Amino acid sequence: MTAVAPAEFVAELRALAPRYWDSHPFHLRMHAGQLSKHELQAWAANRWYYQRCIAQKDAAILSNCPSPEIRRQWRERIIWHDGTRPGEGGAENWIRLAEAVGLTREEVLDERHVLPGTRFAVDAYVNFARTKPWVEAIASGLTEMFSGALMRRRLAALREQYPWIAEEGFAYFTNRIEAVAGEGRATLDIVVEHSLTREQQLAAVAALSFKCDVLRAVLDAVDYYSGKGKP
Repeated sequence: MTAVAPAEFVAELRALAPRYWDSHPFHLRMHAGQLSKHELQAWAANRWYYQRCIAQKDAAILSNCPSPEIRRQWRERIIWHDGTRPGEGGAENWIRLAEAVGLTREEVLDERHVLPGTRFAVDAYVNFARTKPWVEAIASGLTEMFSGALMRRRLAALREQYPWIAEEGFAYFTNRIEAVAGEGRATLDIVVEHSLTREQQLAAVAALSFKCDVLRAVLDAVDYYSGKGKP
């Protein structure tokens, strides 16, 4: 099959926006101020597992990518999440959010609250990055196209609806909002440039669809179990 024009390909990718997790019932209740403290804690603890696996996912992409230029670009993502020394990076900022909603660092790091559904979905995402062609693995991260707007809404909602959360707990979002805009554009450019056949384009669309399913599966697990008591 002949590849479609870049504009059409991008439109196919953006058409997956309704599958993103911004409209998930759990997020809607979060933004409306309807979550209990226990539910916020369950969300933070389970989302931690996703956050701490992102660098592993990106390292898997690096290991499969033959392009030095793209590897140099992509390794900056690992640095963003892991930092350059202990106490820095996006993952560390997520722990601070978890602490701000009442969890201890110990219980976040030992992952005692991570649900089986969360672990299964996130592990599947990391395995996808390890085993699929690198362009498909990068394409799965194109949820970045949709995430900036959600982060802005979430940050505003958390500040307004849950004023008991200390401001230092929001460092992950305040730092990530700006970063994700640039990353989303760069990721899209890579996928468009290196999806040379129609088969590769369709595989990229399928990869992004898969990632949307991973994210929603995480929230499905949290939404189902979080109302049952303290995590």
